[in-house]
Amino acid sequence: MDLKPGSRWRSAVCDAEVVVVRSPAASVTFRIGGIGALPAETGRPDGVEPHVALAGGTLLGKRYADEVSGLEVLCTKAGTGTITVDGRRATVMTPRQLPASD
Repeated sequence: MDLKPGSRWRSAVCDAEVVVVRSPAASVTFRIGGIGALPAETGRPDGVEPHVALAGGTLLGKRYADEVSGLEVLCTKAGTGTITVDGRRATVMTPRQLPASD
């Protein structure tokens, strides 16, 4: 799986779609909803559901990161699957505070 910046990926089990913002330092297993993510242009298989424990959802416009691998993705379409990297749940990044402009 070539997770380079700008590449687009989709879930095989829900509507979630993401764009890679920062690639991982090494090769990783990238999944959404417990099943490996697919390139955006690939169709979804029929009858596949997200793993029950990994159906927490992805939120539109949020960035998700895995600190161990360095992978960072931006959710471009929300879905019911949870993003995982090498079995670890990716965390939602919090926006940085900008300095006040008095």
